Amino acid sequence: MFFGLTIEKLLLIGVIAALLVGPERLPRYAEGLAKMVGRLREFLRGAKTRVRDEMGEDFDDVDWRRLDPRQYDPRRIIREALLDEAPLKPVSPGAPRPATVALGGAGVTASATRASASDSGADSTDSPTGTPYDSEAT
Repeated sequence: MFFGLTIEKLLLIGVIAALLVGPERLPRYAEGLAKMVGRLREFLRGAKTRVRDEMGEDFDDVDWRRLDPRQYDPRRIIREALLDEAPLKPVSPGAPRPATVALGGAGVTASATRASASDSGADSTDSPTGTPYDSEAT
C-alpha cells in the first residue's frame, strides 16, 4: 500500500473517522467520498483515452507490465545481461594482450612484458612482475 499503510491501518483510521464524524454527518461524508472517487475514475479514464489517442496504434503493442518499475530487480537485470552476451574466447598463453601495465613509471603493454618474461624462460603468470590473467574478470 501507499506510505506504509496496510489494510488494518486503513480500517482503524476509518473507524476512528466514523466515530469522530458521528452518525448524523457520516452519510453526507460518505456521499462526498463517493463523488470524489467517481471524479477520480473519470479523470483516469480520460487520461488513458488521451494517451491512447496520442500514441495511436502503438498503445496496444506496449507491454505495460514490463515497464512497471517494481519489476526492476537488479539481480535479474545483471543475470539477463550476462546470459545475453556471447561467451568470450579464452586467451591462449602466447596471445598478445592489449592491456597496458605500468612498470617503473612507463607504460608497457602486457605483450611486451610477456615477451620479456618468455625471454627469461619464465611464464608471465608465474613471474612476480607479470600481471596474472583472470578469464572471469571484466
